[in-house]
Amino acid sequence: MTPAGLIIRNARIMTMDDACPSAQSLAVSGNSIIAVGNAEDVANLAGPQTRIIDAGGASVLPGFIESHLHIFSGAASLSRLDLTGVDGMEALRSAIEAWSARQPEGIIFANQAHYSILGSDTITRQMLDEVCRDRAFAMMAPDAHTVWANTKALTAAGILNGGSINPGSEIVMAADGTASGELRETDAFAQVIALTETQGREALGYTTARDPVPAPSKPQRAADIATLRQGIEYCASLGITSMHNMDGNLYQCELLHEIRQAGGLNCRIEVPFHYKNDKQLSDLEEAEYMRRTWNSDHLWCNRVKLFMDGVLDSGTAFVLDGYPDEPASTGDPLFSADQFNEIATQCDRRGFQIAVHAIGDAAVRRTLDGYQAAVEANGKRDSRHRIEHIEVIDEADISRFAELGVIASMQPLHALGTGSYPMEPTRSQIGDAKLARAFAWNTLRDAGAHLCFASDWPVSPVDPLLSIKAAMTRQKLHPSHPDQRQSLHQAVHGYTAGGAYAEFNEGRKGALKAGALADIVILDGDIETTDPDAIDTLEVTTTICDGAITYTR
Repeated sequence: MTPAGLIIRNARIMTMDDACPSAQSLAVSGNSIIAVGNAEDVANLAGPQTRIIDAGGASVLPGFIESHLHIFSGAASLSRLDLTGVDGMEALRSAIEAWSARQPEGIIFANQAHYSILGSDTITRQMLDEVCRDRAFAMMAPDAHTVWANTKALTAAGILNGGSINPGSEIVMAADGTASGELRETDAFAQVIALTETQGREALGYTTARDPVPAPSKPQRAADIATLRQGIEYCASLGITSMHNMDGNLYQCELLHEIRQAGGLNCRIEVPFHYKNDKQLSDLEEAEYMRRTWNSDHLWCNRVKLFMDGVLDSGTAFVLDGYPDEPASTGDPLFSADQFNEIATQCDRRGFQIAVHAIGDAAVRRTLDGYQAAVEANGKRDSRHRIEHIEVIDEADISRFAELGVIASMQPLHALGTGSYPMEPTRSQIGDAKLARAFAWNTLRDAGAHLCFASDWPVSPVDPLLSIKAAMTRQKLHPSHPDQRQSLHQAVHGYTAGGAYAEFNEGRKGALKAGALADIVILDGDIETTDPDAIDTLEVTTTICDGAITYTR
């Protein structure tokens, strides 16, 4: 046998392979794992040129598969004002002043502004004028579905007096006939994002799903490539070797392809065709083009992404029975039942996997109904269609995931009880009657559903170890609620084998075994003996993707 190119020894390997759950050493040749087992057997594969990595008794895991993120927006967020932990008017003013001193030009665009950041049920442009009067300022909620903007930003965006936008989005208007400052959903705030240094190009795959017009100049294109590379390298530093992007356009694919050609795509990434509610079925020809053009192990397109609703906090999630404080308001779905049934049927007929953002229980039901319609029209196949988030589900729909083979793609850091975000207004928007079926990880798994885990970066931090900790330490909101906490194996599975299954790659990724792709992460400690509350103190020391070291500490 040809000697191994790389051997990792003295390790506590969580293989995620049921046939051999743990091991002490593994060997890599080229881009594949050729052996996993005890130290003596693997050592026999060493040759004079073999690189040896001593893990020092630390954990070795399959490379993390981040099953739901927005890589371009996440990368751009690394160079923007982060309001995580900022509470109150004075704290916000101080954060803006400190940022402004370093970045004196252009709009100040901030991320991670939670809904109660100013201690009020509403945030107005006048409030934001008080903290930033001399410059355009806007801040985005952690869920990326609401932006609040001051008067200068609204004026510069041309929407101070409102504007024409697609259904499902809203420029909230004040009693005086001007914009209040609150912008709900993508079409409402796209013009504000366009004021940023990137002119919103990083968000187009999310907001419009179309390419930038006019076409970016060479310097702009180079800057966008640099931004994407920074985000990809950041993900590699956290042990991520594969990612499922959740927005897409041709421009983003072209940039990633250029990065790949230059040898800088230090991960594997899937980019979807984003089907917005202003598109037509004929636009699926673009999805076909994307699938034909990008179909390698490092960059591929075989999925259609849609939004069925918004989010609970702003009342734009589509819910059964209305909201607790507004029983007559159910939120507006972005697609009617007939529309979505036809879209799902056509996508399924073309062999695409479908992924739908559905947060409210009515949105989850409508999505499942569409997948059922596709089965009835096209016949049963291993489609592995997905639903993203599933923050609330009705009891009657839980078993349908297994029946239809639908994957539950969920985000541990989003869940109430993890301490990741303030309880309000999300808890009140769900209501006590539905809390037991909110973020129902174990409830869905126990009913036979396949789960994969992710962060939704930049909505939540992209570090998988933070999500694994959140999944393991989530607290019940009431003693009568089901225990949704994950075991270490379940949490790691969601970030490895579960993600591989979601992309039809369970035979090649997500587990450390002979014949699998050499996507590997080495930590600086033993995750199996680390207290769950301290898992986020562990760090990645080495990331390996396709047999190549993409990060080392």
